[in-house]
Amino acid sequence: MKIIGDWLTYPETQALCLALETSGHRALFVGGCVRNALLGVPVGDTDLATDALPKTVSNIAENAGFKVIPTGIDHGTVTVVAGGRPHEVTTFRRDVETDGRRAVVAFSSDIAEDAARRDFTMNALYADRHGTVIDPLGGLPDLRARRVRFVGDAETRIREDYLRILRFFRFHAAHGDPDQGLDSDALAACAALSAGLETISKERIGAEMRKLLAAADPTPALSAMAQTGILARILPGADPRAVGPLVHLDPRADWLCRLAALGGADPVQHLRLSKAEARDLTDLRDAVGSGETAAALGWRLGRQRGWDAILLRAALMEQPLAQAAKDEIARGAVARFPITAADLMPTLQDRALGTRLKQLERRWLASDLTLSRDDLLKGA
Repeated sequence: MKIIGDWLTYPETQALCLALETSGHRALFVGGCVRNALLGVPVGDTDLATDALPKTVSNIAENAGFKVIPTGIDHGTVTVVAGGRPHEVTTFRRDVETDGRRAVVAFSSDIAEDAARRDFTMNALYADRHGTVIDPLGGLPDLRARRVRFVGDAETRIREDYLRILRFFRFHAAHGDPDQGLDSDALAACAALSAGLETISKERIGAEMRKLLAAADPTPALSAMAQTGILARILPGADPRAVGPLVHLDPRADWLCRLAALGGADPVQHLRLSKAEARDLTDLRDAVGSGETAAALGWRLGRQRGWDAILLRAALMEQPLAQAAKDEIARGAVARFPITAADLMPTLQDRALGTRLKQLERRWLASDLTLSRDDLLKGA
């Protein structure tokens, strides 16, 4: 079996592979780029695996005229910038020991040892520079069936890094067959070892949840997380029931909008959201029960977040979308509050001025943005 793709045939990428090979080493594409190429979806990062040690990789790449960045040299990884594109080149490895968060590795010359330490069978696929696929562990049938399955014993893989519990659900959301369901052995192992997630940093958990929620339809994965108690462990109070209707209403709704539908107590802390993300999430949650019109939401939140707020209302309240909602949001997004501070000065100053402006703004919003400047100034 062979893979194809522009990313594979870039001259500089081919030159890097050839430089390693002519020096007597293997140069194999691995992981996501091979998996995605086989699935026919866009390829992002280009990762290579080799039997050359990191220092040897650096010397070969530099001698070939490429820039080398020692991004993870202690763990066997150097980043080679070839043709302006980063290529992570990692020496074959085997795990020596792990505490569930980080592993101590030893370098290897055996591709089978390298494959055996990877998380899922669909990620333990390699390809040479000609695109010929190498499958040391028999992962191709799983990939064809879109079955996310741990390499070897599921509990052993999870104990190596408890974040793999969330990666399992994320990979099912992104690449799994929703009609087939989740692998039963993997699901049981994730449930049995879910307490290990408490040893993982909130930043790593948040990063995985962002990716999971960004999948085309994360609903089956989130539902399985809820049923096994894993969702409650990482985000207490979360309920995935509104996520499915939200995705149905608008499949393009972003991960933050889906997080708002998911709910949960204090996701800002549990998932380590940024200040901007926390602000947007609060705005969306507040908008659901605010009673504001679509136009008012468009004015206050902007076109996109105003639309997200309307989607959330419909999904959470199990109501259809109003046909004119998008047009009304667009109207609000370009509207301008017709009163300025100058209209009330010098009669009002300082705090009294600010209070009156807020009162007039509320009247204007309550009118669905229809009151004119003159209407508002009457009795001001």
